[in-house]
Amino acid sequence: MSTLAHTMMTAARSADSGLAGPGELDRYPYTEAPAGERAAARPWGGSDSELGRASRRGAASRGRGLHGQLVQQLGQMIVSGDLGADRPLVPEEIGQRFEVSRTVVRESLRVLEAKGLVSARPNVGTRVRPVSDWNLLDPDIIEWRAFGPQRDDQRRELAELRWTIEPLAARLAAGHGREDLQQRLGDMVEIMGHAMGQGDTITFSRADAEFHALLIQAAGNRMLEHLSGIVSAALHVSGGPVTGCDRPGEASLAHHVRIVDALASGDSAGAETAMRQLLVVHPDVERVVPAPREQH
Repeated sequence: MSTLAHTMMTAARSADSGLAGPGELDRYPYTEAPAGERAAARPWGGSDSELGRASRRGAASRGRGLHGQLVQQLGQMIVSGDLGADRPLVPEEIGQRFEVSRTVVRESLRVLEAKGLVSARPNVGTRVRPVSDWNLLDPDIIEWRAFGPQRDDQRRELAELRWTIEPLAARLAAGHGREDLQQRLGDMVEIMGHAMGQGDTITFSRADAEFHALLIQAAGNRMLEHLSGIVSAALHVSGGPVTGCDRPGEASLAHHVRIVDALASGDSAGAETAMRQLLVVHPDVERVVPAPREQH
């Protein structure tokens, strides 16, 4: 039985429990709490009205307490334009407004400086930098832009980057014959099939993100591998359930299966074509790139 047929049959069945398996597969549960029972992200405490516009809890704040939350708040305010270019940032004022210590403010500004959002100079202080100085490939900035006023531009730019990066990665991966990574890619496809059969978009999205990260790793190009964070961020802001996008479909799953089959057979051209077809399935990509041409 072909991989495609096996995966489609698996997806059609609705199991009562998670996929049993060793190692990494156990990280993908097939039962999730109902949406209403999951704790929603709340705006961080504070009286300033600007805080209400910075309520999304992104990668910078996960598990990092007040420091991460302040990075998140200030980062969103800068990216959204609430804190415009050349705006001075006075640590004492920030500490009072957000009710945090000078140490928390200082460490948070250092993180933002590393992202290119602010600059600190002697006798000048800390100021917001123009967009041209931002590290636009930083996953946090990608997320902040994707949920701010620049959301349309950000999603279009991400789609164009994926169209450039991932077909090449698929072609290279087929030529490297990394059986360990190919096995893990197959595992992710199997997980996606189970999740789709149960309507579990969260698990599907997690496995999908890992699939694309593994594929770039399998390409054997370290410079490409450094771009895997961009792809993961793109999937998060344009294809995850948090954005209210359509649920995973059989067409998308089938293209993932074809990529795995092409890798297993060492078919570089087939892997590249399957990846291009997968990207066109996504409506955000379809608006900015042409459909793949038939090879003659």
